Amino acid sequence: MAVLGCSLLVLALFCQSHGHNIENFRVKRFQDNAWSDPNDCSNVREPLVLSNPYNFSLDIRLPGVTPTESDSYFCMAVPVPTSRDAYIVDFVPHASMDTAHHMLLYGCKKPYATKGYWDCGKELGTCQDQAKIMYAWARNAPPTKLPKDVGYKVGADSRITYFVLQIHYGDVGSFRDHHKDCSGLTLKMTSKPQPFIAGMYLMMSVDTVIPPGKKVTNADIACAYSSFPMYPFAFRTHTHSLGKVVSGYRVRNGQWTQIGRQSPLLPQAFYPAANAIDVKAGDTLAARCVFTGEGRTTKTRIGGTSNDEMCNFYIMYYMDNTHAAPYMDCMDHGSSELFQKIPPEANVPISVSPDNMMSMMHKSVPHEDVVKDLQLQQPMREEEGLDQGAESHLVEVADWPEEELQLGQVAGLALNSDENLVIFHRGDHTWGINSFDSNGIYQQKSLGPIQQSTIVLLDPVKGRVLRASGRNTFYMPHGITTDKDDNYWVTDVALHQVFKLSSDGKDQQLLVLGEAFKPGSDKSHFCQPTDVAVDPVTGNIFISDGYCNSRILKFSPEGRYITHWGAGFSDRRRRVPFWIPHSLTFLPDKRELCVADRDNGRIQCFMAETGEFVKEIKKDEFGGEVFAIAYSPLQGGLIYAVNGETTYGRAAPLRGFVISYSTKEILDSFSPDTQEFKLPHDIVVTSDGSCFVGDAGSDSVMKFVQSEKTEHRSVKKGGIEVQEIEETETFVQANIKPLPKSPVQSSEVNVPKIQEVPPKQHQQSLESPKEEEKPQTVTNQSAQGMSPAVITALLLVPLVAVIAVAVFIRWRKSHMYRDDCDVKLEPSGSTGGILGKLRGKAAGTLNLGNFFATHKGYTRHGFDRLSTEGSDLEKDDEDATDSENEEYSAPPPPMSLP
Repeated sequence: MAVLGCSLLVLALFCQSHGHNIENFRVKRFQDNAWSDPNDCSNVREPLVLSNPYNFSLDIRLPGVTPTESDSYFCMAVPVPTSRDAYIVDFVPHASMDTAHHMLLYGCKKPYATKGYWDCGKELGTCQDQAKIMYAWARNAPPTKLPKDVGYKVGADSRITYFVLQIHYGDVGSFRDHHKDCSGLTLKMTSKPQPFIAGMYLMMSVDTVIPPGKKVTNADIACAYSSFPMYPFAFRTHTHSLGKVVSGYRVRNGQWTQIGRQSPLLPQAFYPAANAIDVKAGDTLAARCVFTGEGRTTKTRIGGTSNDEMCNFYIMYYMDNTHAAPYMDCMDHGSSELFQKIPPEANVPISVSPDNMMSMMHKSVPHEDVVKDLQLQQPMREEEGLDQGAESHLVEVADWPEEELQLGQVAGLALNSDENLVIFHRGDHTWGINSFDSNGIYQQKSLGPIQQSTIVLLDPVKGRVLRASGRNTFYMPHGITTDKDDNYWVTDVALHQVFKLSSDGKDQQLLVLGEAFKPGSDKSHFCQPTDVAVDPVTGNIFISDGYCNSRILKFSPEGRYITHWGAGFSDRRRRVPFWIPHSLTFLPDKRELCVADRDNGRIQCFMAETGEFVKEIKKDEFGGEVFAIAYSPLQGGLIYAVNGETTYGRAAPLRGFVISYSTKEILDSFSPDTQEFKLPHDIVVTSDGSCFVGDAGSDSVMKFVQSEKTEHRSVKKGGIEVQEIEETETFVQANIKPLPKSPVQSSEVNVPKIQEVPPKQHQQSLESPKEEEKPQTVTNQSAQGMSPAVITALLLVPLVAVIAVAVFIRWRKSHMYRDDCDVKLEPSGSTGGILGKLRGKAAGTLNLGNFFATHKGYTRHGFDRLSTEGSDLEKDDEDATDSENEEYSAPPPPMSLP
């Protein structure tokens, strides 16, 4: 028995020693994998790694690409691996500035492709719907760490069901050896709900012009904040080579508080916010980029290539999970009066030592002769063909109308042949959530028709009423236009009808299309038709139909059906139907019809005769919504547009836009000065370039006229047409090319959905592989220590077998972390940070009263990068202290009083 006891003691020591080695090896393997070589595409990686029923990692990598052109953008989409809510709690990048210039991660619902990767720097973008920036990396930046109890919400009801990775390759000189690149990142995720939800606020200049040789040029951005409280915890700056310093502030009651300030020549990482502050409704967020034009021989404008510039200030924030918004942005100019009070530090460049400076991977600026050659090859921009002295900008006429108008929701606007303004409004009827059922059938018919005059004719100069009509006829007015005889063409979404009315005030119905209160989708019925356009030459009429149907119908002047069509497309494999064709405008000089495809956030134009698709204009500045459009033949063709607020909140500032038809560039953007847009619903433009905007939210009409400005607000790109601003992703979609064929490596990412299994079953499934090898392993590992007492050991085989199984389990865990395996072990969760403090060490309940009464916030010392261990991955309760991580734990929102 003594021999047996010694053998068992040796075996136990072996188990302990071997287990210790396994633990050290496990940590080493995780650290190696976290910064694995992006150029090593030889190992096959599992995209989804489960560590327990709650926590998992998702690996998103390009499948071995070799860009052949500088300034290439490649994208790849990966589905969120669960249909339920999930939360990103950590990001681990796998990229190097030797190959990739920068990397962005977007979240959306409809990526441009779901298989393979595609070129997203030309015609195709990243997402067909609103893309939300979730993460940004550049210049060998360290990983971004989220505070405790904070996560990015994805899946289920977050409207983020896909991740889209975009990588920008600046200079392809490093690919001369034709190696393949597998850059990307790993997302650490959990299914456990997080108390606070992270989001991104982007402040971006869209129209800054940097004169050549000018030493200092400032780009200022400012917006009033109107949402729920948010808590900035990190920031990132981004410019190209001319940027010297970028600063961001919260302005409250005239007091400027710094959020962050950094040189864009340093690694463009996310750094911790300079101050632990909150941002509330009524505050102003302001940012300034300082540029120099020294060394340039031509103007430098905002754009997406290395020869352009950018001015971006990112704020990573969190909000309470009950009303969190995942993405907000600001692209408005701040007033000069506001920025006169900006702290002097914002104007002082940050010195960067040569050792810390990382030069751009972009190509250098072309020599002067190359620039001249490029300019000769490019057609002259239309704004350059105008007066070079002063350029125009639309501004609000503050004292218009001179008489107060009694209007309801303003639905439509039109101009007659005398350019008098025609307003179509809803009187005392309003469109609410109970107005229609799911089939588009009007539910408030019992209210009767609107008794007020719904059509009002105004003098455009002073805003005086000239005539009023349209009583007791309409239930829910929407669109209006006029023909060459000044007849009114109107739509009523409640009646599902289109009317041609005389304009003499007698309300004579000259033509009626559709059947009252009966929606349909055939040739003689409509379902909530939205607008009408009339061809002034042929008299043919075009109807956008509408909220229920996704089509454009064409009728003869007598009301005879001719044809209809849906949305246009350049790639037959990627057809995106209309999503509420909301507004129409006819282009007489081009014989085209343009459509505001509202919820797709785009403008599409078609040949009026055939319905053939011509072009699409889609800008990120639209914020995913285009409510109305109008056309002017000035300057070769200008499209006027207004955006709107989505069902899920405001994705971009509400503004009007003036867009070049030929180049698709935004030449001007405008908004009222004495008030703000609430729900801009229609727009019309006069022959001199002035315009009127009808707002259904404020029951008003606003007038805008041309005003000379010394600095133009258009987005220009140095005479070279390029993709839209890279940080906000949406690109012009004309002449879309097919997706490139998949490379030799498997470019299709099949991410398995997470199976909902009980914890016991899940643990068993993790340990089940190679179970058949256990007996052999036990024999091999235990035989050496037991040979002196073979007979005794055989008598006690069951006991030895139990011990050997324990050895094998420890060995099995270490085997999971061999060099050719990509599995990552993650802790089972964390009750640290805020959540741990809320729970306490003994009780498992949530005591908000005690927490808010005792918590004193957190402090930051120095300017270290965000670094918390484990993010929000669960640990044991006894580890739920704040001694190590309190510095970067998220401070709680203030207690709301009843």
